[in-house]
Amino acid sequence: MAHNENSRVKIPAIAHLTRLGYIYRPLKQYKGEICPDTNIFRGLLHSAVNQLNGRKLSVSEVDHLIEELTIKLANDDLGRAFYKILLDGIDGLRIIDLDDTSRNTYHVVTELPYRNGDDEFRPDITLLINGLPLAFIEVKKPNNRDGIIAEHKRINSRFEKKIFRRFANITQIMVFSNNMEYDDFEVEPITGAFYASSSYEKLFFNRFREEDPQIQTMIPVLQEFAEELILRDNNLASIRGTKEYQTNLSELTPTNRILTSLFLPVRFLKLLKYGFAYVERTDKDGIKTLQKHIMRYPQFFAMLAIEKKLDAGIKHGIIWHTQGSGKTALAFHNVHYLRDYYQRHGKITKFYFIVDRLDLLTQAGDEFAARGLHVEKVNSKEEFIQNIRTIGTANNTGEDTITVVNIQKFSSESIVRKADYDVNVQRIYFLDEAHRSYSPKGSFLANLMASDREAVMIALTGTPLIGDGYNTKDVFGEYIHKYYYNRSIADGYTLKLIREGIKTEYRTKLNAVLEELEARKGSLKKKDVYAHPKYVSALVEYIVDDFLRSRIAMGDPTIGGMIVCDSSDQARMVDQELKRYTEVSHVLILHDVEDKETRRGYTEDFKKGKIDLLVVYNMLLTGFDAPRLKKQYLGRIIKEHNLLQTLTRVNRPYKFFRYGYVADFADIRAEFDKTNQAYFKELQAELGDEFQRYNNIFKSQEEVEQELRAAQQKLFLYATDNAELFSQQITALDDKQELYDLRKALETCKELFNLMQLFGYEELAQWFTMDNLHALLSEVNNRINLVNLKEKLQDSEDMSGILNIALDQIEFTFRKVSEGEMIIADQYQETLEKTRQELERSLDPKDPEYITLLEELKRIFKKKNIEELTADEMKEQIHEFERIRKAAAQQNLRDQMLCAKYGGDVKYMRTHKRIKASPPPIGSDPVIFDILMGVKTAADQKVLKNQRIMDNHAYFTREIMPTIIQSCRDNGVQPSMEQVKFIDTCISGEYFAERNWTA
Repeated sequence: MAHNENSRVKIPAIAHLTRLGYIYRPLKQYKGEICPDTNIFRGLLHSAVNQLNGRKLSVSEVDHLIEELTIKLANDDLGRAFYKILLDGIDGLRIIDLDDTSRNTYHVVTELPYRNGDDEFRPDITLLINGLPLAFIEVKKPNNRDGIIAEHKRINSRFEKKIFRRFANITQIMVFSNNMEYDDFEVEPITGAFYASSSYEKLFFNRFREEDPQIQTMIPVLQEFAEELILRDNNLASIRGTKEYQTNLSELTPTNRILTSLFLPVRFLKLLKYGFAYVERTDKDGIKTLQKHIMRYPQFFAMLAIEKKLDAGIKHGIIWHTQGSGKTALAFHNVHYLRDYYQRHGKITKFYFIVDRLDLLTQAGDEFAARGLHVEKVNSKEEFIQNIRTIGTANNTGEDTITVVNIQKFSSESIVRKADYDVNVQRIYFLDEAHRSYSPKGSFLANLMASDREAVMIALTGTPLIGDGYNTKDVFGEYIHKYYYNRSIADGYTLKLIREGIKTEYRTKLNAVLEELEARKGSLKKKDVYAHPKYVSALVEYIVDDFLRSRIAMGDPTIGGMIVCDSSDQARMVDQELKRYTEVSHVLILHDVEDKETRRGYTEDFKKGKIDLLVVYNMLLTGFDAPRLKKQYLGRIIKEHNLLQTLTRVNRPYKFFRYGYVADFADIRAEFDKTNQAYFKELQAELGDEFQRYNNIFKSQEEVEQELRAAQQKLFLYATDNAELFSQQITALDDKQELYDLRKALETCKELFNLMQLFGYEELAQWFTMDNLHALLSEVNNRINLVNLKEKLQDSEDMSGILNIALDQIEFTFRKVSEGEMIIADQYQETLEKTRQELERSLDPKDPEYITLLEELKRIFKKKNIEELTADEMKEQIHEFERIRKAAAQQNLRDQMLCAKYGGDVKYMRTHKRIKASPPPIGSDPVIFDILMGVKTAADQKVLKNQRIMDNHAYFTREIMPTIIQSCRDNGVQPSMEQVKFIDTCISGEYFAERNWTA
């Protein structure tokens, strides 16, 4: 597998990086030069620091500098102290030039060990700037088992370990690719090329979609000498002429595209300087959390688009980015970017973030402060008048400043007067939620526009006003950049929604209550009817029942819900009614209930999972971000852009959820269709042919019914109401595709459980209880794992296939379950995993000793089905696994030592072993080594200079035979013709096996 990944992804990727300007260097050139604690290349950093700073530092001075960096990198700060050094330098020395690409050195190496004691990992590719390992790339071959998920889990487990803390802190960008196009319907990243920044917990894998077609024109041709060095150093000269290798050298493969987008030096430096944010929050209990965020690609291209508009003399425009796309983060990144942009033009910048509600002012201020900006909040019109007329800022912390202000603080007096005007000051306004409170008929907007006629105004909105009357473009100008919700869903930043209508029996019950109330009090206003205790009682009964059922159906007791009420009066009544239900906790959020700090504490508690349900009317419908909020109960029709804002409260990614759910009491379909159609028309006018990429934010009724029909058909014959009988039925199945289809049908039923009866699938709904759905899924997953294992055990051609089964994912069950047995089961899985890993490290799968060990493993597995093992049987097998592991470890060590003698070339290591094992011996180990090294040098040179030699096995064999004879004679050996032919057969077989297998 390693060879396959080498030829199909890794080696072409390294070659492509040399096109981008990186110099490939074999690690053997840097023995003793690499700091083991940080992987900093001392010599490269030494030269760069002297060149950047015009200094002549000695070796000892640079060693001292590296010691200081090592201390900083040991912090539990996600590398924040080191990142500050990248930006500002250390002890008056700059270690990187983030503005001028020509003043740095760029290198690429492969298989650099990230080691601490006995623990290590080796990224496939590491990128160095000035000797600093700032990025690494992990690659897999296309259609690999588990896709990128395995890499996701692996890097999470590595970086959560303190032993790798310095490596996590120095690494700025990671790329993970299996060289496939994205599947836009995946919840977990499985196929594609993804990028991430460091985390000690769970990394978020970002997609990158290039928006600048001109970037491909910046790539020069691959230099022959660079390619030869890469192939020779990786002992893969044989693949150079293969069509597969040549295909994967293309600049347009998924891996090479993302490498260009992120690591073209001008891009890499821009991302390093402007693309990161350290987000530090302190909760009400004083507990701090720190995250490192990397800029999302739509934010990056929006930043470049703003610069392009400014270069063209256009100072007003709209960023149309959907809800959940990170507009506050976008403003943060642009504070730094535009500060430097105007500094190059000799101007001082003043930044303003304008909101239209007090709660958003607090929220935005907190977000900017969490990212490290100094935030000035304006509390009165008088304060703002003083602020707008001041050139500088009261901030002396060294942090960039942003003023967060409510638009209502703009008055006719908050205007830069000509007498006060300083041409060296550039004010930049970011207008949040630009679809609200900016009517040209009102005075607020007029005062805003008049405050500084030369100001840059960037309107931020996920739902611009369009259609009849005034629209957002009329006020703020054309769109600077667009990122609509369907692209956000495809990128995994937001989820698609499922609208759940109300079950017929409950809707009938609610309607009966309404009819009774209206008959009794015909003059009663509609909002009073909906707030009546009798109606609210039936409403809350349904919500609580549905919410608890949803937690079971979704298999997650941590999800939260939001009840959007028809009026504030109804919200208060819902609050009172919910107090009768001890099964759920809730809190009421209204502007006149409790004070601001108390409400803020409630929302924090909800985000942490301490509160089950939020009861709201108008608050928290925009800007509120709580990933665990997955269920919304919509009790009123919300108009136009506000509807999309409200619905998208449940669209944030959370665990492995594919959807957010909206229980629709108000029947919003007509209003949603009208709003959505208006946006589609606007998009069609803006995007032209690209418009086809966009569709409904909701999963359509047709899609739901199609999936339910398919599930019903697939499950028809199975006893889904009896988990034991179901288990017996699938035990007879060996067809993996049937099992995969069965799993998909069960997952569909889990996700769409509440819609079965609504869409007329009562019979399907009766086949399950919510409790047994998860048990059925578990049975199917276990069966799939066991079928995979059986297939590999029966594969006599490739016994190593056993090693590729995720045996530790099989759930072990016992007739008698005790704590002691579960400990043994854990030990069993751990020992088996260690044995698997050790066997998987083998460099010589055809070695008789290796085959014997695999046969022993096969014998163990064939004794009894894994899920039927008793605790005593597990103990016995643990000892056998450990014996196999130790034997494999000894053999691996011998092979690795021999392979190192041949510069890591496994072909010649294996040939050496075959010659030594074949009587009569041609010589001692040193003699065999000297002979083969002579052959290797000549053979690799022949292959690199004439790839046609590899087109014909017999021709290649004839070509290297004289080389073998001459090398033997040079080392004092007179071989027999049988010995020469044997060596020739071994070597040529290795070259062609490498070429064909890797291809």
